[in-house]
Amino acid sequence: MDIKQKVGNRIRELRKELKLSQEALANEAEVDRTYVTDVENGRRNVSLEILERLIKALNVSIAE
Repeated sequence: MDIKQKVGNRIRELRKELKLSQEALANEAEVDRTYVTDVENGRRNVSLEILERLIKALNVSIAE
Protein backbone atom coordinates (compact mmCIF):
# COMPACT_ATOMS: atom_id res chain seq x y z
CA MET A 1 0.00 0.00 0.00
CA ASP A 2 1.47 3.37 -1.00
CA ILE A 3 1.24 6.68 0.86
CA LYS A 4 -1.68 7.95 -1.26
CA GLN A 5 -3.74 4.90 -0.29
CA LYS A 6 -2.79 5.21 3.39
CA VAL A 7 -3.75 8.89 3.50
CA GLY A 8 -6.96 8.21 1.60
CA ASN A 9 -7.95 5.37 3.91
CA ARG A 10 -7.33 7.51 6.98
CA ILE A 11 -9.38 10.39 5.60
CA ARG A 12 -12.22 7.97 4.85
CA GLU A 13 -12.04 6.54 8.40
CA LEU A 14 -12.15 9.99 9.98
CA ARG A 15 -14.98 11.13 7.70
CA LYS A 16 -17.07 8.07 8.54
CA GLU A 17 -16.42 8.51 12.28
CA LEU A 18 -17.96 11.97 11.95
CA LYS A 19 -20.79 10.52 9.85
CA LEU A 20 -20.03 12.95 7.03
CA SER A 21 -20.76 12.27 3.39
CA GLN A 22 -18.06 12.88 0.84
CA GLU A 23 -20.09 15.83 -0.38
CA ALA A 24 -20.33 17.35 3.11
CA LEU A 25 -16.57 16.98 3.62
CA ALA A 26 -15.89 18.46 0.19
CA ASN A 27 -18.13 21.45 0.92
CA GLU A 28 -16.45 22.05 4.27
CA ALA A 29 -12.96 21.78 2.74
CA GLU A 30 -13.98 23.81 -0.33
CA VAL A 31 -13.01 21.13 -2.84
CA ASP A 32 -15.01 19.16 -5.37
CA ARG A 33 -16.71 15.96 -4.20
CA THR A 34 -14.96 13.97 -6.92
CA TYR A 35 -11.62 15.19 -5.54
CA VAL A 36 -12.49 13.71 -2.13
CA THR A 37 -13.47 10.46 -3.83
CA ASP A 38 -10.16 10.32 -5.68
CA VAL A 39 -8.17 11.10 -2.51
CA GLU A 40 -9.97 8.41 -0.51
CA ASN A 41 -9.34 5.88 -3.27
CA GLY A 42 -5.64 6.72 -3.50
CA ARG A 43 -5.93 8.06 -7.04
CA ARG A 44 -4.93 11.63 -6.19
CA ASN A 45 -1.57 12.99 -5.12
CA VAL A 46 -3.07 15.46 -2.67
CA SER A 47 -1.24 18.76 -2.16
CA LEU A 48 -0.31 19.95 1.31
CA GLU A 49 -2.74 22.85 0.99
CA ILE A 50 -5.67 20.57 0.21
CA LEU A 51 -4.60 18.10 2.89
CA GLU A 52 -4.64 20.97 5.40
CA ARG A 53 -8.17 21.93 4.32
CA LEU A 54 -9.38 18.34 4.69
CA ILE A 55 -7.75 18.04 8.12
CA LYS A 56 -9.39 21.26 9.30
CA ALA A 57 -12.76 20.12 7.93
CA LEU A 58 -12.36 16.85 9.84
CA ASN A 59 -11.35 18.79 12.97
CA VAL A 60 -8.25 16.68 13.64
CA SER A 61 -4.53 17.30 13.92
CA ILE A 62 -2.03 16.31 11.24
CA ALA A 63 -0.74 13.58 13.55
CA GLU A 64 -4.16 11.98 13.76
